[in-house]
Amino acid sequence: MSILDTGRIILAAILAILVYGMISPMLGTLLPSFNLTPEQSGNVAFAQALGLIIASVLAGPLIDIKGKKTALLLGLAMAAAALFMLPVFRSYTATVWLMFLLGLGGGTIVTGANALAGDVNEARRASTLNLLNVFFGVGGLLTPLIAGRLLSGNAVSLCFLVAGLTGLTLLVHVATKMPAPSGERGFKFSEIGVVLSSPALYMLALFLFLYVAAEVGVWNWLAKHLIAQGVPEDQALTILSLGFALGLLIGRVVVSRILIRVASVNVTLGAAVLMAITTYLALQSSDAVVAWVSVFCAGLAMAPVFPTALAMTADAFPRATATAMGLVITSGWIGLAVSSKIIGAIAGGEDARLKTALLILPGFAVIMVLVNLMLRPVLARAKA
Repeated sequence: MSILDTGRIILAAILAILVYGMISPMLGTLLPSFNLTPEQSGNVAFAQALGLIIASVLAGPLIDIKGKKTALLLGLAMAAAALFMLPVFRSYTATVWLMFLLGLGGGTIVTGANALAGDVNEARRASTLNLLNVFFGVGGLLTPLIAGRLLSGNAVSLCFLVAGLTGLTLLVHVATKMPAPSGERGFKFSEIGVVLSSPALYMLALFLFLYVAAEVGVWNWLAKHLIAQGVPEDQALTILSLGFALGLLIGRVVVSRILIRVASVNVTLGAAVLMAITTYLALQSSDAVVAWVSVFCAGLAMAPVFPTALAMTADAFPRATATAMGLVITSGWIGLAVSSKIIGAIAGGEDARLKTALLILPGFAVIMVLVNLMLRPVLARAKA
Protein backbone atom coordinates (compact mmCIF):
# COMPACT_ATOMS: atom_id res chain seq x y z
CA MET A 1 0.00 0.00 0.00
CA SER A 2 1.42 3.41 -1.04
CA ILE A 3 1.88 6.32 1.33
CA LEU A 4 -0.86 8.19 -0.56
CA ASP A 5 -3.33 5.31 -0.13
CA THR A 6 -2.44 5.05 3.56
CA GLY A 7 -3.01 8.78 3.99
CA ARG A 8 -6.43 8.54 2.36
CA ILE A 9 -7.38 5.63 4.59
CA ILE A 10 -6.30 7.54 7.69
CA LEU A 11 -8.31 10.58 6.55
CA ALA A 12 -11.39 8.40 5.98
CA ALA A 13 -11.06 6.84 9.44
CA ILE A 14 -10.59 10.27 11.05
CA LEU A 15 -13.69 11.69 9.37
CA ALA A 16 -15.77 8.67 10.41
CA ILE A 17 -14.69 8.95 14.05
CA LEU A 18 -15.20 12.73 13.97
CA VAL A 19 -18.78 12.22 12.75
CA TYR A 20 -19.39 9.55 15.38
CA GLY A 21 -17.99 11.90 18.01
CA MET A 22 -20.53 14.51 16.96
CA ILE A 23 -23.34 11.92 17.04
CA SER A 24 -22.49 10.60 20.52
CA PRO A 25 -23.57 13.70 22.49
CA MET A 26 -26.57 14.34 20.24
CA LEU A 27 -29.03 12.74 22.64
CA GLY A 28 -27.77 14.59 25.69
CA THR A 29 -27.68 17.85 23.71
CA LEU A 30 -31.17 17.42 22.26
CA LEU A 31 -32.97 16.13 25.37
CA PRO A 32 -33.54 19.56 26.97
CA SER A 33 -35.48 20.65 23.84
CA PHE A 34 -37.51 17.44 23.47
CA ASN A 35 -39.62 18.02 26.62
CA LEU A 36 -39.42 14.38 27.69
CA THR A 37 -39.61 13.02 31.23
CA PRO A 38 -36.48 11.31 32.61
CA GLU A 39 -38.24 7.97 32.12
CA GLN A 40 -39.00 8.73 28.48
CA SER A 41 -35.44 9.98 28.02
CA GLY A 42 -34.20 6.68 29.40
CA ASN A 43 -36.33 4.80 26.88
CA VAL A 44 -34.98 6.89 24.00
CA ALA A 45 -31.41 6.24 25.18
CA PHE A 46 -32.22 2.53 25.43
CA ALA A 47 -33.48 2.50 21.83
CA GLN A 48 -30.22 4.05 20.65
CA ALA A 49 -28.25 1.55 22.71
CA LEU A 50 -30.22 -1.35 21.23
CA GLY A 51 -29.31 -0.13 17.74
CA LEU A 52 -25.65 0.10 18.76
CA ILE A 53 -25.77 -3.43 20.18
CA ILE A 54 -27.30 -5.00 17.08
CA ALA A 55 -24.97 -3.11 14.74
CA SER A 56 -21.84 -4.10 16.64
CA VAL A 57 -22.78 -7.79 16.65
CA LEU A 58 -23.30 -7.74 12.88
CA ALA A 59 -20.58 -5.26 11.89
CA GLY A 60 -17.64 -7.47 12.93
CA PRO A 61 -18.47 -10.44 10.68
CA LEU A 62 -19.56 -8.03 7.91
CA ILE A 63 -16.14 -6.35 8.03
CA ASP A 64 -14.27 -9.66 8.12
CA ILE A 65 -16.32 -11.01 5.18
CA LYS A 66 -17.02 -7.97 2.96
CA GLY A 67 -14.39 -5.51 4.08
CA LYS A 68 -14.37 -2.27 6.05
CA LYS A 69 -15.59 -0.03 3.22
CA THR A 70 -18.92 -1.83 2.87
CA ALA A 71 -19.60 -1.56 6.60
CA LEU A 72 -18.60 2.10 6.81
CA LEU A 73 -20.75 3.13 3.84
CA LEU A 74 -23.75 1.35 5.35
CA GLY A 75 -23.23 2.89 8.78
CA LEU A 76 -22.78 6.43 7.47
CA ALA A 77 -25.90 6.13 5.28
CA MET A 78 -28.07 4.99 8.21
CA ALA A 79 -26.76 7.75 10.50
CA ALA A 80 -27.32 10.48 7.90
CA ALA A 81 -30.86 9.27 7.22
CA ALA A 82 -31.76 9.25 10.94
CA LEU A 83 -30.35 12.73 11.52
CA PHE A 84 -32.21 14.19 8.53
CA MET A 85 -35.52 12.74 9.77
CA LEU A 86 -35.22 13.60 13.49
CA PRO A 87 -36.28 17.26 13.04
CA VAL A 88 -39.17 16.24 10.78
CA PHE A 89 -40.76 13.57 12.99
CA ARG A 90 -40.76 15.00 16.53
CA SER A 91 -43.19 12.67 18.32
CA TYR A 92 -41.96 10.50 21.19
CA THR A 93 -42.52 7.27 19.21
CA ALA A 94 -40.75 8.59 16.12
CA THR A 95 -37.83 9.78 18.24
CA VAL A 96 -37.45 6.31 19.73
CA TRP A 97 -37.31 4.65 16.29
CA LEU A 98 -35.01 7.24 14.75
CA MET A 99 -32.58 7.02 17.68
CA PHE A 100 -32.61 3.24 17.15
CA LEU A 101 -31.63 3.80 13.49
CA LEU A 102 -28.97 6.29 14.58
CA GLY A 103 -27.64 3.64 16.94
CA LEU A 104 -27.44 1.12 14.08
CA GLY A 105 -25.43 3.59 12.02
CA GLY A 106 -23.22 4.70 14.89
CA GLY A 107 -22.36 1.16 15.99
CA THR A 108 -21.33 0.22 12.44
CA ILE A 109 -19.26 3.38 12.04
CA VAL A 110 -17.28 3.00 15.25
CA THR A 111 -16.48 -0.68 14.67
CA GLY A 112 -15.47 -0.08 11.05
CA ALA A 113 -13.37 3.02 11.70
CA ASN A 114 -11.41 1.48 14.56
CA ALA A 115 -10.82 -1.72 12.59
CA LEU A 116 -9.66 0.34 9.60
CA ALA A 117 -7.19 2.44 11.59
CA GLY A 118 -6.03 -0.46 13.76
CA ASP A 119 -4.44 -2.19 10.78
CA VAL A 120 -2.40 0.83 9.66
CA ASN A 121 0.39 0.22 12.20
CA GLU A 122 -0.09 -2.99 14.17
CA ALA A 123 3.09 -2.48 16.18
CA ARG A 124 1.65 0.71 17.70
CA ARG A 125 -2.04 -0.13 17.55
CA ALA A 126 -2.95 1.28 20.98
CA SER A 127 -1.18 4.56 20.28
CA THR A 128 -2.74 4.79 16.80
CA LEU A 129 -6.27 4.17 18.04
CA ASN A 130 -5.88 6.75 20.80
CA LEU A 131 -4.73 9.33 18.25
CA LEU A 132 -7.65 8.40 15.99
CA ASN A 133 -10.09 8.80 18.85
CA VAL A 134 -8.78 12.29 19.54
CA PHE A 135 -11.17 13.21 16.75
CA PHE A 136 -14.00 11.55 18.66
CA GLY A 137 -13.22 14.11 21.34
CA VAL A 138 -13.21 16.90 18.74
CA GLY A 139 -16.65 15.81 17.57
CA GLY A 140 -17.94 15.53 21.13
CA LEU A 141 -16.66 19.03 21.83
CA LEU A 142 -18.20 20.54 18.70
CA THR A 143 -21.80 19.30 19.04
CA PRO A 144 -22.77 20.80 22.43
CA LEU A 145 -20.59 23.87 21.78
CA ILE A 146 -22.32 24.58 18.46
CA ALA A 147 -25.72 23.83 19.98
CA GLY A 148 -25.21 26.08 22.99
CA ARG A 149 -23.18 28.96 21.56
CA LEU A 150 -24.02 29.20 17.84
CA LEU A 151 -27.48 27.66 17.48
CA SER A 152 -28.94 28.65 20.89
CA GLY A 153 -30.23 25.12 21.42
CA ASN A 154 -31.95 24.91 18.00
CA ALA A 155 -32.40 21.14 17.63
CA VAL A 156 -33.55 21.31 14.00
CA SER A 157 -30.48 23.20 12.78
CA LEU A 158 -28.16 20.95 14.79
CA CYS A 159 -29.61 17.75 13.29
CA PHE A 160 -29.38 19.07 9.74
CA LEU A 161 -25.82 20.29 10.27
CA VAL A 162 -24.54 16.97 11.60
CA ALA A 163 -26.53 15.10 8.94
CA GLY A 164 -24.83 17.17 6.22
CA LEU A 165 -21.36 16.46 7.63
CA THR A 166 -22.21 12.75 7.80
CA GLY A 167 -23.28 12.83 4.14
CA LEU A 168 -20.01 14.52 3.12
CA THR A 169 -18.07 11.86 5.01
CA LEU A 170 -20.04 9.19 3.15
CA LEU A 171 -18.90 10.69 -0.17
CA VAL A 172 -15.27 10.68 0.97
CA HIS A 173 -15.55 6.98 1.85
CA VAL A 174 -17.11 6.21 -1.54
CA ALA A 175 -14.03 7.74 -3.20
CA THR A 176 -11.47 6.07 -0.88
CA LYS A 177 -9.86 2.79 -1.88
CA MET A 178 -9.75 0.42 1.09
CA PRO A 179 -8.13 -3.02 1.25
CA ALA A 180 -10.42 -6.05 1.05
CA PRO A 181 -10.03 -8.81 3.68
CA SER A 182 -7.01 -10.97 2.92
CA GLY A 183 -7.07 -14.73 3.15
CA GLU A 184 -5.00 -14.57 6.32
CA ARG A 185 -7.11 -12.00 8.16
CA GLY A 186 -10.45 -12.76 6.58
CA PHE A 187 -13.38 -14.23 8.41
CA LYS A 188 -13.61 -18.01 8.79
CA PHE A 189 -16.53 -19.63 10.57
CA SER A 190 -14.15 -22.17 12.11
CA GLU A 191 -12.53 -19.34 14.09
CA ILE A 192 -15.73 -18.32 15.89
CA GLY A 193 -15.26 -21.09 18.43
CA VAL A 194 -11.71 -19.95 19.19
CA VAL A 195 -12.91 -16.39 19.80
CA LEU A 196 -15.91 -17.37 21.91
CA SER A 197 -13.98 -19.87 24.02
CA SER A 198 -11.35 -17.36 25.13
CA PRO A 199 -11.72 -15.95 28.68
CA ALA A 200 -9.93 -12.81 27.45
CA LEU A 201 -12.92 -11.96 25.27
CA TYR A 202 -15.34 -11.95 28.20
CA MET A 203 -13.05 -10.02 30.52
CA LEU A 204 -12.42 -7.34 27.89
CA ALA A 205 -16.15 -7.25 27.13
CA LEU A 206 -17.00 -6.71 30.80
CA PHE A 207 -14.37 -3.99 31.11
CA LEU A 208 -15.78 -2.08 28.13
CA PHE A 209 -19.34 -2.70 29.34
CA LEU A 210 -18.56 -0.85 32.56
CA TYR A 211 -16.62 1.91 30.83
CA VAL A 212 -19.24 2.78 28.22
CA ALA A 213 -21.92 2.74 30.92
CA ALA A 214 -19.98 5.48 32.68
CA GLU A 215 -18.88 7.55 29.69
CA VAL A 216 -22.18 7.62 27.82
CA GLY A 217 -23.93 8.26 31.12
CA VAL A 218 -22.00 11.53 31.21
CA TRP A 219 -22.84 12.37 27.59
CA ASN A 220 -26.55 11.65 27.97
CA TRP A 221 -27.28 12.97 31.45
CA LEU A 222 -24.68 15.52 32.57
CA ALA A 223 -26.29 18.60 31.00
CA LYS A 224 -29.72 17.64 32.34
CA HIS A 225 -28.22 17.05 35.82
CA LEU A 226 -26.45 20.43 35.84
CA ILE A 227 -29.61 22.22 34.73
CA ALA A 228 -31.47 20.54 37.60
CA GLN A 229 -28.80 21.91 39.97
CA GLY A 230 -29.50 25.46 38.78
CA VAL A 231 -26.83 25.84 36.09
CA PRO A 232 -28.19 27.71 33.02
CA GLU A 233 -28.69 25.53 29.94
CA ASP A 234 -26.06 27.28 27.80
CA GLN A 235 -23.48 26.93 30.58
CA ALA A 236 -24.39 23.27 31.11
CA LEU A 237 -23.84 22.51 27.41
CA THR A 238 -20.55 24.43 27.47
CA ILE A 239 -19.37 22.39 30.46
CA LEU A 240 -20.18 19.23 28.49
CA SER A 241 -18.21 20.42 25.46
CA LEU A 242 -15.33 22.52 26.83
CA GLY A 243 -15.12 20.33 29.95
CA PHE A 244 -15.76 16.67 29.29
CA ALA A 245 -15.16 16.53 25.53
CA LEU A 246 -12.05 18.72 25.76
CA GLY A 247 -10.69 16.45 28.50
CA LEU A 248 -11.20 13.42 26.27
CA LEU A 249 -9.45 15.17 23.40
CA ILE A 250 -6.41 16.34 25.34
CA GLY A 251 -6.15 13.08 27.27
CA ARG A 252 -5.94 10.98 24.10
CA VAL A 253 -3.25 13.19 22.61
CA VAL A 254 -1.14 12.82 25.76
CA VAL A 255 -1.74 9.11 26.34
CA SER A 256 -0.88 8.19 22.73
CA ARG A 257 2.74 8.96 23.60
CA ILE A 258 2.57 7.28 27.00
CA LEU A 259 1.33 4.03 25.43
CA ILE A 260 4.53 3.71 23.41
CA ARG A 261 6.37 2.98 26.66
CA VAL A 262 3.71 1.90 29.18
CA ALA A 263 1.68 -1.31 28.83
CA SER A 264 -1.96 -0.87 27.87
CA VAL A 265 -3.20 -2.83 30.88
CA ASN A 266 -1.38 -0.43 33.24
CA VAL A 267 -2.74 2.66 31.48
CA THR A 268 -6.31 1.39 31.72
CA LEU A 269 -5.89 0.56 35.41
CA GLY A 270 -4.78 4.09 36.22
CA ALA A 271 -7.63 5.47 34.13
CA ALA A 272 -10.22 3.40 36.02
CA VAL A 273 -8.97 4.63 39.41
CA LEU A 274 -9.09 8.27 38.31
CA MET A 275 -12.54 7.74 36.76
CA ALA A 276 -13.97 6.65 40.09
CA ILE A 277 -12.65 9.78 41.80
CA THR A 278 -13.47 12.38 39.15
CA THR A 279 -16.99 11.20 38.25
CA TYR A 280 -17.93 11.27 41.93
CA LEU A 281 -16.58 14.80 42.33
CA ALA A 282 -18.36 15.95 39.16
CA LEU A 283 -21.72 15.22 40.81
CA GLN A 284 -21.05 17.09 44.03
CA SER A 285 -21.16 20.77 43.00
CA SER A 286 -23.73 23.12 41.51
CA ASP A 287 -21.10 25.80 40.91
CA ALA A 288 -20.38 26.04 37.18
CA VAL A 289 -16.61 26.59 37.56
CA VAL A 290 -16.10 23.71 39.99
CA ALA A 291 -18.29 21.50 37.83
CA TRP A 292 -16.21 22.36 34.75
CA VAL A 293 -12.93 21.49 36.48
CA SER A 294 -14.17 18.13 37.77
CA VAL A 295 -15.84 17.23 34.46
CA PHE A 296 -12.68 18.15 32.55
CA CYS A 297 -10.65 15.89 34.83
CA ALA A 298 -13.19 13.11 34.31
CA GLY A 299 -12.67 13.47 30.56
CA LEU A 300 -8.90 13.22 31.01
CA ALA A 301 -9.31 10.06 33.09
CA MET A 302 -11.67 8.39 30.63
CA ALA A 303 -9.69 9.38 27.53
CA PRO A 304 -7.57 6.25 26.95
CA VAL A 305 -10.02 3.53 27.99
CA PHE A 306 -12.15 2.87 24.89
CA PRO A 307 -9.44 2.88 22.17
CA THR A 308 -6.91 1.11 24.39
CA ALA A 309 -9.37 -1.65 25.26
CA LEU A 310 -10.02 -2.17 21.54
CA ALA A 311 -6.28 -2.32 20.88
CA MET A 312 -5.92 -4.92 23.64
CA THR A 313 -8.70 -6.92 21.98
CA ALA A 314 -7.06 -6.76 18.55
CA ASP A 315 -3.72 -7.84 20.04
CA ALA A 316 -5.37 -10.78 21.79
CA PHE A 317 -7.18 -11.95 18.62
CA PRO A 318 -4.94 -11.74 15.53
CA ARG A 319 -7.53 -13.74 13.54
CA ALA A 320 -11.20 -12.76 13.16
CA THR A 321 -10.06 -9.47 14.67
CA ALA A 322 -13.05 -7.35 13.65
CA THR A 323 -15.44 -10.02 14.95
CA ALA A 324 -13.75 -9.99 18.37
CA MET A 325 -13.70 -6.18 18.41
CA GLY A 326 -17.36 -6.08 17.41
CA LEU A 327 -18.34 -8.40 20.25
CA VAL A 328 -16.40 -6.35 22.80
CA ILE A 329 -17.91 -3.11 21.47
CA THR A 330 -21.34 -4.75 21.64
CA SER A 331 -20.80 -5.35 25.34
CA GLY A 332 -20.01 -1.66 25.68
CA TRP A 333 -23.32 -0.68 24.10
CA ILE A 334 -25.13 -3.07 26.43
CA GLY A 335 -23.55 -1.07 29.24
CA LEU A 336 -25.03 2.08 27.70
CA ALA A 337 -28.48 0.51 27.64
CA VAL A 338 -28.27 -0.78 31.22
CA SER A 339 -26.96 2.44 32.74
CA SER A 340 -29.50 4.62 30.94
CA LYS A 341 -32.41 2.45 32.03
CA ILE A 342 -31.20 2.40 35.63
CA ILE A 343 -30.63 6.16 35.71
CA GLY A 344 -34.03 6.85 34.20
CA ALA A 345 -35.75 4.42 36.56
CA ILE A 346 -34.07 5.79 39.71
CA ALA A 347 -34.72 9.40 38.71
CA GLY A 348 -38.31 8.60 37.73
CA GLY A 349 -40.15 11.78 36.82
CA GLU A 350 -38.00 14.10 38.96
CA ASP A 351 -34.91 15.85 37.55
CA ALA A 352 -33.78 16.56 41.12
CA ARG A 353 -33.18 12.82 41.67
CA LEU A 354 -30.66 12.59 38.82
CA LYS A 355 -27.80 13.33 41.22
CA THR A 356 -28.53 10.17 43.19
CA ALA A 357 -29.12 8.11 40.05
CA LEU A 358 -25.81 9.19 38.51
CA LEU A 359 -23.83 7.78 41.43
CA ILE A 360 -23.82 4.50 39.49
CA LEU A 361 -21.12 6.05 37.26
CA PRO A 362 -18.30 6.12 39.86
CA GLY A 363 -19.63 2.75 41.04
CA PHE A 364 -19.00 1.25 37.62
CA ALA A 365 -15.49 2.73 37.64
CA VAL A 366 -14.67 0.98 40.92
CA ILE A 367 -15.73 -2.35 39.43
CA MET A 368 -13.51 -1.59 36.41
CA VAL A 369 -10.49 -1.48 38.71
CA LEU A 370 -11.28 -4.99 39.95
CA VAL A 371 -11.86 -6.33 36.43
CA ASN A 372 -8.55 -4.89 35.25
CA LEU A 373 -6.68 -6.66 38.04
CA MET A 374 -8.36 -9.96 37.10
CA LEU A 375 -7.70 -9.39 33.39
CA ARG A 376 -3.92 -9.24 33.61
CA PRO A 377 -3.13 -12.97 33.94
CA VAL A 378 -5.82 -13.79 31.38
CA LEU A 379 -4.21 -11.53 28.76
CA ALA A 380 -0.79 -12.92 29.58
CA ARG A 381 -2.01 -16.46 28.87
CA ALA A 382 -3.77 -15.33 25.67
CA LYS A 383 -0.59 -13.68 24.41
CA ALA A 384 1.47 -16.76 25.22
